[in-house]
Amino acid sequence: MPQGRVMYFELPADDPKRAIAFYEKVFGWTITKWEAPMDYWLVTTGPDDEPGINGAIMPRRMPEQVTVNTISAASVDDFTKKIMDAGGNVLMPKMAVAGQGYLAYCTDTEGNVFGVMEMDPSAK
Repeated sequence: MPQGRVMYFELPADDPKRAIAFYEKVFGWTITKWEAPMDYWLVTTGPDDEPGINGAIMPRRMPEQVTVNTISAASVDDFTKKIMDAGGNVLMPKMAVAGQGYLAYCTDTEGNVFGVMEMDPSAK
């Protein structure tokens, strides 16, 4: 995936099962539990040959948590530096997502939260 593209979204939910039922009923999304050490459900919003992105539903961890889009990055380290140099902030520093890659959560100059993800299947 080219860097700078939105890769996926995360929808926080007070009641993930209720949110899953809603999105399946309203939009026909396919939602499955991800076998991970945390509660996280993978969302497929449509066929891969059509425009759009997929995402996830997760339990809301704090009242102010909002939907987050995650953007591809060749290097999380390089992009978090660029983000800070451009006036953004790093909310949650680089962390490994086992078998997926490296992720950091940041804000832009307007306070919008987003993730940057470096793909690396060897991440532990």
